[in-house]
Amino acid sequence: MQNTKIYTTAFASVYPHYIQKAEKKGRTREDVHEIIFWLTGYNEKELQKILENRTDFKSFFENAPQINPNVSLIKGTICGYRIEEIEDELMRNIRYLDKLIDELSKGKAMEKILRKV
Repeated sequence: MQNTKIYTTAFASVYPHYIQKAEKKGRTREDVHEIIFWLTGYNEKELQKILENRTDFKSFFENAPQINPNVSLIKGTICGYRIEEIEDELMRNIRYLDKLIDELSKGKAMEKILRKV
């Protein structure tokens, strides 16, 4: 997994795709935000600042208040890679977010997405 261009990509440029993917399947912007907040520890005000400042993915994850301690419960494949086998922490965090948004768009219950069950 060598595609590190995503590290310097503005989170704000991908964020609308997360929202669109969720909304196409009847989910909401609030659902996407709940996932982002659960994963990173950010809140609404901080997320808006990240979007306005066009913060890149590297800074987005490096400055996250707290990556959720339950991320290790996120398993499976995304983009052809097993998440639990991704060695690079930043790429793994990006793929965790991708996987959670994917689960949301597939209709999975929020409790299961957030590994509460």
